[in-house]
Amino acid sequence: MSGTRISNTIPDWFLEMSYEFIYLNLSHNQIQGQLPNRLHSSRDFLPIIDFSSNNFSGPLPLISSNVFLLDLSNNGFSGPITHFLCHERKETMAMKILKLDKNNLSGELPECWTKWPSLTIIILDNNAFSGGIPSSIGTLQNLSSLHLHKNSLSGGIPISLRNCTKLQILDLSENKLEGNIPPWIGISLTKLIILSLRSNKFWGHISKELCALCSLQILDFSHNNLSGSIPSCIGNLSAMVMDYQSSRYNFESYFVVNYVGGINSELEIVADQRTYFLEDVFVAKKGQLLDYNNTLYLVKVVDFSSNNLSGKIPSEITILNDLQSLNLSNNFLSGRIPRNIGSVRMLESLDLSGNELSGSIPQSMATLTFLSYLNLSNNQLSGGIPSSAQLQSFNASSYEGNKLCGPPLMENCSAVGSKPSNQNGGGKGEDHGVEINWFFVSMALGFIVAFWSFLSPLMINRRWRYRYYQFLDDMWWKISDFACRCF
Repeated sequence: MSGTRISNTIPDWFLEMSYEFIYLNLSHNQIQGQLPNRLHSSRDFLPIIDFSSNNFSGPLPLISSNVFLLDLSNNGFSGPITHFLCHERKETMAMKILKLDKNNLSGELPECWTKWPSLTIIILDNNAFSGGIPSSIGTLQNLSSLHLHKNSLSGGIPISLRNCTKLQILDLSENKLEGNIPPWIGISLTKLIILSLRSNKFWGHISKELCALCSLQILDFSHNNLSGSIPSCIGNLSAMVMDYQSSRYNFESYFVVNYVGGINSELEIVADQRTYFLEDVFVAKKGQLLDYNNTLYLVKVVDFSSNNLSGKIPSEITILNDLQSLNLSNNFLSGRIPRNIGSVRMLESLDLSGNELSGSIPQSMATLTFLSYLNLSNNQLSGGIPSSAQLQSFNASSYEGNKLCGPPLMENCSAVGSKPSNQNGGGKGEDHGVEINWFFVSMALGFIVAFWSFLSPLMINRRWRYRYYQFLDDMWWKISDFACRCF
């Protein structure tokens, strides 16, 4: 009954009848009011309850211990969740998937997660939770996905999370978390596919241990206070080198097999249809924040923007040839743009603005045929912009705040003693010395060759020379005779 424009409240008789359902989906309607204090099921199966995207309000209801999936996201539920999580029950909670995102829930997250040992996905995004991340979450050894995005959580990342060795998605972005990014993440959470710590207060260096996350496809540390250099071992993130078929296998092999494994076959068919749409992550790409869900397995992003990083951009980053978005803007990076940046063949978005980069734009950048967003502004780059339809198609603002010339900028490279590179040129020493204009060189050579091709036979062959002089003499008398008749 999803998306059927049901409004008003749910009748009591319907809820009583719904206790016999295996799968109850009232999502994407306009149902309002409060749910009863308790939602339970009398079936032996593990039911799915989906009341998402409605106008429900009030506190969260208590849930029967045999519920497999509960989705109350995108409603108006409010208040703390202590009573929901910590209520005394005789049975162990069998729930695997809990979605409470996009509500008005508040208060601290309680230390009652040991009562929910089967939880595999926890999604609490877009609420008003405060306090620290409970250490008891670390007891959930089957946890694969933890979403706490956009709350007001503070403190550090609890060390107990290193026990969650099956974690594939860890999204703690847009909170008030602080401290160093723990090196044990790269040692214990080796199955991570998404690691998003964007918009927090983390400080310190980016640990080399994080380079061991060979399944990582989204790495977002933007808008923090990180310092030091980008580790050169970043080229070890091998999932950003593999093709998308391998990436899709990483996601699907887990989110279908493990989430529905071992439950009733009738329910497995229903759950299997939903697992592709449970996960979504906000990713900064092409200058804006985008929400990815069913195409999440296609996204490969590295974002270290708006920190205090310094040093050079490691050339090893060009090994990540399937990387789609690279954002290193608003740091203190220096040196040159890696010469082989064109090796990142799938790059769609590149933002290196607001740094201290110098030298010329590498010629290899002209080969990035998928590039649709580029920002190199406010650096110390110089020389001509390489000639390619791709690079000349961007707005001039992509290059402003440098000493660049050539289209799309108004500055003419010949006026400033430089010249845009063409697509076939590009030696290492092109940026220095006097430019040679081969057009004029070829004109001079052509004149010399033509002149001597004509004069040499006359000098060598006496007969040709006499004939030529006789021809000139005859022409002179004909011209003189014509002139006398006319005048």
